[in-house]
Amino acid sequence: MKVPLSTRLLFAGAAIASCLTSPMGSTAQAELMMPAIFGDSMVVQRNEPVHIWGWTQPGQEVSVQLGDRSAKGKANDEGRFDISVPSLPAGGPYDLTVKADETKTFTDVLVGEVWICSGQSNMAWAVQSANDADLESLSADYPEIRLISVPQVGTQEPQRDFKGKWTAATPDTVKDFSAVGYFFGRQLHQTLDVPVGLIDNAWGGSAAEAWIPRDVLEADGKYESMLSGWDKRMANYDFDAMVKSWEEKHRKWVADGRKGNAPRRPRDDSAGNHRPANIYNGVLLPTIGYTIRGSIWYQGESNAGRAYEYRDLFPLMIQTWRDKWGQGDFPFYWVQLADFRSEVDEPTDSSWAELREAQTMTMSRLPNTGEAVILNLGESADIHPKNKQDVAKRLARWALAKDYGYDIPYRSPTYRDVKFEDNKAIVKFDHVGGGLDTFDVPQLIGFTIAGEDQKFVHAKATIVNKDTIEVSAESVSNPVAVRYAWADNPVCNVQSKEGLPMTPFRTDDWPGVTQPKE
Repeated sequence: MKVPLSTRLLFAGAAIASCLTSPMGSTAQAELMMPAIFGDSMVVQRNEPVHIWGWTQPGQEVSVQLGDRSAKGKANDEGRFDISVPSLPAGGPYDLTVKADETKTFTDVLVGEVWICSGQSNMAWAVQSANDADLESLSADYPEIRLISVPQVGTQEPQRDFKGKWTAATPDTVKDFSAVGYFFGRQLHQTLDVPVGLIDNAWGGSAAEAWIPRDVLEADGKYESMLSGWDKRMANYDFDAMVKSWEEKHRKWVADGRKGNAPRRPRDDSAGNHRPANIYNGVLLPTIGYTIRGSIWYQGESNAGRAYEYRDLFPLMIQTWRDKWGQGDFPFYWVQLADFRSEVDEPTDSSWAELREAQTMTMSRLPNTGEAVILNLGESADIHPKNKQDVAKRLARWALAKDYGYDIPYRSPTYRDVKFEDNKAIVKFDHVGGGLDTFDVPQLIGFTIAGEDQKFVHAKATIVNKDTIEVSAESVSNPVAVRYAWADNPVCNVQSKEGLPMTPFRTDDWPGVTQPKE
């Protein structure tokens, strides 16, 4: 039996409440309290029951009014209430009124599409640092695009709230907001002509495990070494002593005439963005349950050295978010790692290629997922490519095609299978759109081929029909494996006729550089 979304939202609220055991999570108070995700000028999700929660006196009757929709509920023994308001179509502005032992009213509430914008620094990268930042800011006059950012709080203690507020997209407010998030939301708004709400919770440099609750990592069983390593590190961790030592070194450096580099102030890793569960507890949890359409994600750089682990870690993270949110398999679209670092003359192993592979594998592991390939948008000397506009458009293609019914190209060509005949590899692809094509020059660039010796060499490749490429090399008489764009910064140029770059792939499963040793 399929459980109604309204019921699932209430179950999710109960699950969230049960894990809020920290002082911030204490729910006993005599006044009506609601998290910052509810505020003036917010956007709530259209065409879905709207989940409203907060805290008041235990057993208190609570009523909610949103436009012409209303609902009632009661606070539990800990004072938390979870109420599902019947869905509304796009529109507004409305008032949202919550009545308990006192009354709160939020004004200028719009109903539209709500998306989470998450990941590490490439998602956090602000509009003011993207291409054409001045022009983008000058033209940012979208009163129906609403923005809210969640501060970076890393903690092992579950948090129920954060400091933040919704604002309309203006030349001033977009400057510090996620560029990928804003450009993605703008594309949706311009195409759908409905309000759009964007929740930016990205944290630069963050590792995927920091976005997952500890008990989930423990229950999985694959991350015992990771968790025990952190436990040992934290057992005698004294950040105050580290700061005191730094202060003494800094005073001495000043007294000695500031010669050489200044001592570097220590970073509190106990509250940092790599410690498992830190970001989940401090950043994500206070927003879990807010009714959304889906999430976009740009992360992976911090996990590239553990790409094989990411094959399981990344799907675990996505599934955990979905389980906690209680909205089923909501859309989750991510950006594959861009090209980065120096180009190399000869084929070699690559941790970044293996991380891209792990990202691609996730699409076959979980439904309602998608990957924006951006191999032609990176910068070799900058891990933060500034062309965030095209990144956002490729994410928006997924959403517009899969979630909003537009008949547009959205997925990059992907490897299907290979046959080896004589001295050639015949490789077939899915999602080729109008057919395979090349960028810049007609010659296909980026393929390598190997025999049983597992030594890859550059290969000649030819498009033989819409979805098939033949690959060969004179020095490899009996090929057994083909790779494409297998490098940190691959030189490659195959795409669909619609301009979506081919997804990197390999036909072999030979051990990689990030594969854990037995």
